[in-house]
Amino acid sequence: MRKLSGILLFILFPILVSGQPDKGHLIDVTIRGLRDSDVYLAYHLGEKQYLKDTAKLDKSGHTVFSGKDALDQGIYMIVLPGRRYFEMLMTDDQIFSVSCDYEEFFKTLKFSGSDENKAFIEYQRTWIAMQQNAASLAKRVQNNKENTDSLNLLRQEQRSTDAKMKAYLKGVASDNKGKLLGVLVNAMLPVEIPEFKIPDNARNPDSIRYFLNYNYNKDHFFDNIDLADEKLLRTPVIYAKLQAFFNEVQAPDSINKEIDMLVRKTEKNYKVFQFIAVYLFNHFRESEIMGHDAIMVKLADDIYLNGKADWITAEFRESLRKQVELIRPNLIGKRAQNLVMNSYKGIYVSLDDVEKDFTILYFWEPDCGHCMEATPKLKAWYDKPREYTLEVFAVCTTGEKAKWTKYIEDNKLTWINGWDPERSSHFDYYYNVQSTPMVYILDRNKKIIAKKLAVDDIGSFIDNYRKYFR
Repeated sequence: MRKLSGILLFILFPILVSGQPDKGHLIDVTIRGLRDSDVYLAYHLGEKQYLKDTAKLDKSGHTVFSGKDALDQGIYMIVLPGRRYFEMLMTDDQIFSVSCDYEEFFKTLKFSGSDENKAFIEYQRTWIAMQQNAASLAKRVQNNKENTDSLNLLRQEQRSTDAKMKAYLKGVASDNKGKLLGVLVNAMLPVEIPEFKIPDNARNPDSIRYFLNYNYNKDHFFDNIDLADEKLLRTPVIYAKLQAFFNEVQAPDSINKEIDMLVRKTEKNYKVFQFIAVYLFNHFRESEIMGHDAIMVKLADDIYLNGKADWITAEFRESLRKQVELIRPNLIGKRAQNLVMNSYKGIYVSLDDVEKDFTILYFWEPDCGHCMEATPKLKAWYDKPREYTLEVFAVCTTGEKAKWTKYIEDNKLTWINGWDPERSSHFDYYYNVQSTPMVYILDRNKKIIAKKLAVDDIGSFIDNYRKYFR
């Protein structure tokens, strides 16, 4: 399988796929104005495109893609020289012809023997024209922001245009019900959010309306798609929907519920389940949003470490198990593991003995380049007066005591300076310390409320936490 790089979606939506028919495929291609050139047959899979076959145009611009086996249904592309391409639907009828002029390929594109592709190209042309009109209107609105009368008229025209576009999509979906094009266009339709009645005496009615609209949209986001339908795999529709969905849902507890819903909807189809599981795992493993590591742990427990993900190797499973073991003890919301160690003052200190509103657990090194920037910033913030109590419990992660004590003395670090060169407290395991500086924020009860924050963000985080959660 060769990855086809550099291809952008020409149409502005994804398309569906179906199982394999009994007969093979034969796609007769004629590109007028182009000869003796390689052309490619490609398909969508998730957010990427891949090559399926290569053929060479003869002197008259003609070639054939054929095979004894049927192609998986979905969106396919004929890719031409010069990074040009057009898309077509691959349904259960895979014997048809397509022709166009090389220079004006989209305007001249014509299908024979495939009524669904005829409808598809007509839809594309109409929809693109409607989108261009909508974009032009949006630009006029932007340019007339200071002209109230014109702005009101343009916004009224926008609402009318939006209604026409939605009506057009509904019409295409209805006219092609049960067909690939109909399923595709139906997936484009936005969630129809009802008009919620807000009590006249309600406080913050706009906030209430936003909350109700948000939850309704979230709960009905996948209503128009059968996620267990394997035909969707050869299209970007599942990936696009997942991306849009998880860009709107950020709270880890809420996301866990949505993940359970997605798994239930797809687990009856192995291939779709595998696609969803891989997407979710990669998405949250790579996420830089604080708290998303808990979701990665959940996916590991629910799918990857219990045998359901039989597509992974034993080596990957063991590596993941070790990774999860390092993350699990320091997830946000868990009580921080107590640390007992020697200190700069020569007395043993305990993290649990700190009785402050907030404790900053700070792992650092005297010679670490990033620490040299972060530690002075942390001290400057620590020394400021404030209306809540705070302590820094700093743990040096190296064993060079002379450098450690010199840095403390030179920079007058008056917070708790822990010293555990033998790592007998196992701070590196309990807090997954693989680089420095590393910051955890604990509340008065030693619950972890933030992790891996930049020093610059500590103050604003605590201010917001006190405002909304204290």
